[in-house]
Amino acid sequence: MTKQHMTPTLKRHVLVAAISGIATAGIALQAHAATEVNLGHTLSSTSHYSVGADAFKETLERLSDGEFTVTEHTSGSLGGEREMIEGLQIGTVDVVITSTGPLGNFVPESYVLDLPFLFENYDQARCVLDSELGDELLEKMGEHDLVGLAWSENGFRHLTNSQREIATPADAEGLRVRTMENAVHQEAFRQMGARPTPMAFPELFTALQQGTVDGQENPITVIVATNFWEVQDYLSLTGHVYSPAIVLGSPILLDGLSDEERGWFMEAAAASAQATREEVSRLEREGVALLEENGMTVKTDIDIAPFQEAVQPAYEIFTSEYGTEMLERVQETASGC
Repeated sequence: MTKQHMTPTLKRHVLVAAISGIATAGIALQAHAATEVNLGHTLSSTSHYSVGADAFKETLERLSDGEFTVTEHTSGSLGGEREMIEGLQIGTVDVVITSTGPLGNFVPESYVLDLPFLFENYDQARCVLDSELGDELLEKMGEHDLVGLAWSENGFRHLTNSQREIATPADAEGLRVRTMENAVHQEAFRQMGARPTPMAFPELFTALQQGTVDGQENPITVIVATNFWEVQDYLSLTGHVYSPAIVLGSPILLDGLSDEERGWFMEAAAASAQATREEVSRLEREGVALLEENGMTVKTDIDIAPFQEAVQPAYEIFTSEYGTEMLERVQETASGC
């Protein structure tokens, strides 16, 4: 039957069928539309965190064949680390790469990793985090409305300031030093005679620029990524704390996934951690020279023993509140690495 010979009723049926077909196609397309995953961190797009974010994105999108797409939010555009962790708990953020600085406020067991001079070198620290004990700590995140996907890395933390060279704890006397929002770190610097000033990382550069604080402490990776040479003159390679990072997921997203889909996220997080560690290793080799080229005075020959003695009370604060079991387990694991 030609279009000219269709009755009005038949034409209406054809039109309804066409509209129905378009709607069904639209629903099918919507059902197969990619799920956007918002990944946030506080560092720049040239940082080691961003290297890890790129690896996460590539791996997840490849494994899921485009079912998930990852959008990276850098430089604290989703808030400071504490705010982003809170975002994971309520579902406004999907994945976060963060330091452990604010993590103890949510998962107190993680405070043990922030104790000064806990690890001797990178191999030992990575060995502990990759052990069954590290996996156990990741699983603890689930008790606090978070999903621990993988241990990543920042590196050993060093002290910078705008006032003077620091070779002994006494040299830090009176300096206003930005620390993470972490009681263990704050007490360590208080014992050195400094004036610890907790502050969210996105606020730090401006605070240094305006003289609100004199110094800060971070790994070479962060010092390089943030161009701290523009507002800091002195760097002392104290290596006072090994600073892990962690890839965290939102249970609101992950609990709704199949086992296969959740496995993709775990693989993506593992790839992110590996890429980040490799970038940290590279920057540890090359970063100090870059900082010197940009005008920083770097103190390398530091006697660590006085610093270790000065920060010992930080251990007492930790054990008085959380006991000795977790610390002893970390130390035992480290001794076998």
